[in-house]
Formats: sequence, C-alpha cells, structure tokens
Amino acid sequence: MKNQEHLDTLQEIRSIMERSSRFISLSGLSGIGAGVSALLGAGLVYFYLDTIPFRRMPGYYVISADYEKWGLGYATFFLLVLGVVLLLALFSGVYFTTRKAKRNQQPVWDALTKRLLINLFIPLAAGGLFCMALLYHGMIGLVAPATLIFYGLALINASKYTLADIRFLGMAEVALGIVGTFFLGYGLDLWAIGFGVLHIIYGAVMYRKYERVR
Repeated sequence: MKNQEHLDTLQEIRSIMERSSRFISLSGLSGIGAGVSALLGAGLVYFYLDTIPFRRMPGYYVISADYEKWGLGYATFFLLVLGVVLLLALFSGVYFTTRKAKRNQQPVWDALTKRLLINLFIPLAAGGLFCMALLYHGMIGLVAPATLIFYGLALINASKYTLADIRFLGMAEVALGIVGTFFLGYGLDLWAIGFGVLHIIYGAVMYRKYERVR
C-alpha cells in the first residue's frame, strides 16, 4: 500500500515538473484543423492550375510561370491561398489550445509560451526570407520544399518546450522537404502531404494519446 502511495506521489511530482517546463496545452485537434486547412488550400491550387496530384512533368511550378486565371496571376493567387490557410490554421490552433488549457486549468500565455513561440518563430522567419529570395530569383520550384524544411526545423527547435512527440513531426517535414528538392515537379504534392496529411495524422495520434476521455 505504501509503495503505491509513493508511486502516486512520484507521478504527481513528475506531472507538476512537466507542466512547469513544457507547454502541454497544445491540442491534437489544432493539428487536425491545420491539416484540413492545408489540404483545402492545396486543392484550390490544383483547381486553379487545372492539374491533379502527382501529375508528371511539366510540374506545377512550370505551369504557373506565366499563368493567370480568374483575373489573378499565380503569385497573387498563391499568396491569397497561403494567407487564408495560415489564418485558418492559426484560428484552429488558438481555439483548440485555449479550450484545452481552460479545461485543464492551465495558463495559455506565460513565460513558457513565449519561449516556445520565440524558438518556433526564428526558423520560420529565416525560412520566410529564404523563400522570398527564391521567388525573387524565379526559383519557384524550390519554395514548397523550402517551406517544409524550415517548418520542420522550427518544430524540432520548439519541441523542447512542448510535447516531445512534435519532434517526430518536424523530422518528417524536413525529410519531405529534402525529397522535394530532388523532385521539383512534386513539391506541391509533398507540401500537401506534409502540411495536410501529416498534420491530420499527428493531430489524431496526439488527441488519442493525451486528450481522449478513456
């Protein structure tokens, strides 16, 4: 009986230490929301370019070079879609994470959250500037792989301040991005897999592992 009490006490201490050193309010549902948003955005791009996933050459970046549809050039359309996807992903992330934090009576914004966001933002900012340079030099085919690589690095960099499982998602994103640099015609398809499918799988696993009521 005493041994069980000691184990319960140790588990409680471990839980308190984890809450104080890691941001554990991140919801798996936010990952699912981000993944669905990314897949919808990729679907719009496919429709805009009149192409289908995993279509062989010419790749999407070749098609889009001088492309215009619905009165929108490819750059304007891509930026609009990216902006909408980002807003939807941020909204789902904030909503579900805040809801989980309130349910668990945990703070959403504190020093730990700031450290998490700073470590997430640095690689993302560098990646954003790098992608702007690629667009400036007309290297459109490398943009999608670059976003995957820098996003994966951002997740890996921030993983020490949140659930360790996110590191594996980051590693998978980097791997997809590297593959995309060798197969430029499939950058959009890999982007849809990385930001869409992998987010949904990750979110579902995290929800089942940490949030589902048993």
